[in-house]
Amino acid sequence: MDDVLVTGLGALSPLGAGTGAFWRGMHAADTAPVRVPDPLAHMDHPLMYLVPEADLPDGPEEQDGLPLGRGSRFALAAAREAVADAGLAALPGPDASGATDAGLDPRRVAVALSTGMGDTDLHEGWWTGETPASGRWAPAFPLASVVGGWFGAQGVNTCVSNACAASGYALSMAADLIRSGEADVVIAGGAEAYSRTALACFNRLGAIDPERCRPFAAERRGTLFGEGAAVLVLESAAHARARGARTVYGRLAGAGWSCDAYHPTAPEPSGEQIERAMRVALREAGAGTGSGSGSGAESGSGGLGFVIPHGTGTALNDVVESQVLDALTPRTPLYSVKALIGHTGGAAGAFAALAASLVLHHKTLPPNVPVGTPDPECAVPLPSGSAPMTGAYGLVNAYAFGGNNISLVFGEAAA
Repeated sequence: MDDVLVTGLGALSPLGAGTGAFWRGMHAADTAPVRVPDPLAHMDHPLMYLVPEADLPDGPEEQDGLPLGRGSRFALAAAREAVADAGLAALPGPDASGATDAGLDPRRVAVALSTGMGDTDLHEGWWTGETPASGRWAPAFPLASVVGGWFGAQGVNTCVSNACAASGYALSMAADLIRSGEADVVIAGGAEAYSRTALACFNRLGAIDPERCRPFAAERRGTLFGEGAAVLVLESAAHARARGARTVYGRLAGAGWSCDAYHPTAPEPSGEQIERAMRVALREAGAGTGSGSGSGAESGSGGLGFVIPHGTGTALNDVVESQVLDALTPRTPLYSVKALIGHTGGAAGAFAALAASLVLHHKTLPPNVPVGTPDPECAVPLPSGSAPMTGAYGLVNAYAFGGNNISLVFGEAAA
């Protein structure tokens, strides 16, 4: 089976515009949430990790007459960087057929993007008397079609929205499209933007930490949202070789899905189904796990080098995931993206995949953002200093309301 390679990366995050800013921010390990600049945010904790004002995209306000919200503009910004990073260019119009000069057939380019709230900011504006310049109604989840329309992709185009696991699922679907022969290239990832409705709902649930996002910390009191977009260009190894792809960050080597079918919002306490997803992903990647329930993933130069956990800062989620990781991948260091930029909802898995790709490419695991005294029930290593990567694989977890679980394994690119 042909490898699925990561040949391009793009990001817009609370750390700034671009993957360079993201990687530097990972090493600085110094971020904090801010109060949202929304006069209608009447809630106890109107806090969030926001994209800096100076890095906000200056458009477009619409595409083909369709008003675009903050989420779509974020997705476009990250997709443009990822496509350019991959050495690709936007394709000819819809009447084009066959391969371009770069050997890229628009019919074999797909888009799989995710979001939890999409362009809900447009709808929230309409509810409070604000109207886009065009005056046209717009759907809440146009992100994939907007990016596909901009690039000229004529293959599969899908927007995944199963809550906080969505971008993990989108990346897994992208890999399946490549492995099944349906696509040569997939623009995949996720985007999320500030939503008054989402932040208010989590405030009402009592699930917002009043200070910062503190996964696995003893004093954590909930999560805190972040916004932005992370996009990866996934490509078959054969296609990448044929066109002479200039950079390969790694490969998406394995994926595992499961569903708790336990509760609308709470994780299943035993962790059986998240362990199942991890095991399937590790086995598919060849990273390996032991046969017993307490056996760990193989370590060393050919084994698992790090884990980017789902860890949101909520009480039960962190305990359940850490207990499974302690049993399945003992002593494997964790890197918490959410402690850095908050919980980016439907884009969380994509940001974790972006971070994993950068770690594999640079062969360095950055320091974690300090979160305070660790919870003794969360016996997982969160290194405070940077260190060289000691394994060939990284495990990424993303979980969601409804019991939706996904684990992805990214591996080093073949020499």
